[in-house]
Amino acid sequence: MSDFMGRRPIWSLAILIAVALLAFLIFAVWTPWMELTFGRKRVFLSALFNGITLGGLYFLVASGFTLIFGLMRNVNLAHGSLYLFGGYVGYSIGNLTGSWFAALIGAFVIVALAGMLMQVLLFRWMEGQDLRQTLVTIGLSIIVADLLLWGYGGDTFQVTTPDWLSGPIQLPFVVALRSNGEAVMMTYPLVRIAILIGAIILGIAMWLALNRTRIGMLVRAGVDDRDMLSATGVRVQLVFIMVFAFGAGLAGLAGVVGGTFQSLQPGEDTKILLSSLVVVIVGGMGSIPGAAMGALIVGLAEQFGSVYMPTYAVMLTFVIMVVVLAIRPQGLAAVRR
Repeated sequence: MSDFMGRRPIWSLAILIAVALLAFLIFAVWTPWMELTFGRKRVFLSALFNGITLGGLYFLVASGFTLIFGLMRNVNLAHGSLYLFGGYVGYSIGNLTGSWFAALIGAFVIVALAGMLMQVLLFRWMEGQDLRQTLVTIGLSIIVADLLLWGYGGDTFQVTTPDWLSGPIQLPFVVALRSNGEAVMMTYPLVRIAILIGAIILGIAMWLALNRTRIGMLVRAGVDDRDMLSATGVRVQLVFIMVFAFGAGLAGLAGVVGGTFQSLQPGEDTKILLSSLVVVIVGGMGSIPGAAMGALIVGLAEQFGSVYMPTYAVMLTFVIMVVVLAIRPQGLAAVRR
């Protein structure tokens, strides 16, 4: 942090001012002119927290995508299909068992097995052939989408929220004052808060695993110099199969999470794939902190765009991507190699 502030004092000052302004908007009691400028505080805070929790969902998907695409250099444009497949699998398991955790675990395991098959049967024979990987995975995503449409139809599904996560929770933020001076506190769905906390814990665990464990060392070494790592007796293909399976499993797990506080329907695979691509490009390929940063930016941009500029909300995330590519093509937190 001190190195960043020393190298980029202007950016550091701008970030500090933005954080201070945001903190003021969150904790202050809004005056009439502030409501005239930003609208009702309840709407502003809802957009803020919706963007942060949506960023948590995007991080779950994009962290698996950045492992496969950023670290292993495999272009997997069927990642969105793995998300939707996992969501439908979790929905079916949840209905069968009545357990939300069984849905999460089952979706992770089944989609991870599907990812292992993809790595063994497809990507192993197309290593370094980006164009072929792109075309094959686009075709695969179309096949999977049609199979899911055939199996589940065009209806909208939602994974049942467990009872202990149902309902709202009161947050320590004042959204308004009643006529008698009593503060009205903000309430927010508990399930979104729990999913955000889970995404943060998972992100920290992944970063520690990649940077502080022997497995992470093997993965990074295999990406940098596969032949040298193989010469030491390490089975590089087995390491890559496990990494691909984990990244695919995260997409399946994210499908259950997304199906819990959003919905599952045809077309979600394409939407989540585009969002994952933007997140990875903005944050930097192969970087877990970059995926978190990109997911937060994209989630906030989508939610604030839909509230304050709905006509251009779809364009906003792509404008951010273009700006980042123009200023810092490697991404905001790209891994140095």
